[in-house]
Amino acid sequence: MGQTARAHPRSARRFDRAGLVRDLRAATLDASAALVLTLGVFAWLYARIASGVSPTLEVMPFLADAGRYWLYWMCQAFGWTALLWAWITVMLGLIRSTRRPRWLPISTARLEKWHRTTSLTTLGLMFAHAAWFMAEEIRTNEHGLGPLGRVWSAFVNVFVPGGYSTGTGRVAILIGLLAFYLAIPLGLAFYLRRSLGARVWRALHASVVVVYVLSVWHTLLYGTNVWYDGRFRTTVWLLQLPVAVLLLVRLLAPATRPAGRGPVDVVARVVARAAAAAAIVVLIAVPVSGHDGGRTRGVEGAGLSVTPGMIWLGLAVFVAVVALAVYRAYRLARSLRSRASVRAAEETASG
Repeated sequence: MGQTARAHPRSARRFDRAGLVRDLRAATLDASAALVLTLGVFAWLYARIASGVSPTLEVMPFLADAGRYWLYWMCQAFGWTALLWAWITVMLGLIRSTRRPRWLPISTARLEKWHRTTSLTTLGLMFAHAAWFMAEEIRTNEHGLGPLGRVWSAFVNVFVPGGYSTGTGRVAILIGLLAFYLAIPLGLAFYLRRSLGARVWRALHASVVVVYVLSVWHTLLYGTNVWYDGRFRTTVWLLQLPVAVLLLVRLLAPATRPAGRGPVDVVARVVARAAAAAAIVVLIAVPVSGHDGGRTRGVEGAGLSVTPGMIWLGLAVFVAVVALAVYRAYRLARSLRSRASVRAAEETASG
């Protein structure tokens, strides 16, 4: 009995499995709402194809048979819902990590719970988006590879970074996969916060906003409903404005007071705030000017301005920056614990 009681805290310290289970149960309603919305988006996309008004048909006219390609439209529907839920959970996370205004009627605990459940739902939607695309790849594979070969080829195209090797998908699908695979550890890091420590976990989890940026980029590159300029694409851009504003507010008024006071810490905060301010300017200027890199009717598309090699290099830089931030947070936490221990020892000796 005593051994079991002593072992349980060590197990809980490694991974908060009970907390994850509770959040998964709490996310049931959230996920159900996302599923209903996904079915609605699917019906809307399907109707647009069937009526011939979807801009997708101007690039891929073979998709005009909505019934034959319904798996593809289900993939698109899950992708749009995943992006919406990613937007919701990022907004909730930024509000939660910002100094709480007095007029906000929602408690911090409730905001945090909503953030966790919407994050879990987003992961599920991202996986479903890729799974439906894989199903369509299996169905349309005409290379005569046999059943197992078709499944393997589709799996490589959809789930292996760099596996999709043609067209815009060489970059767009790579970006989407990196967003998905980064979202899993960065999102679930919350349930390892006891072993990581609060400071290390916050440093790690803060980088999850990059996953959202990659998701938006993936959508604008490969979302067949926003290839052309128009209200739909402009709406996607304008929805990023509150994210950038909240990010700037988060940097100016964080919920937890920054501990580092050295020159490196000050420079890092100034750079972060300048980057957020620049993002706001870009998010206003791009939709207003109408020049966002989208396709233009009647104009042949230019070649890819970003290559897979650039994406991999960017990933390497991102991992290095996150690793340095985590290491710095770890050293700071250890230093603070050491000072606290010394202070406690001095107080005990003087007492």
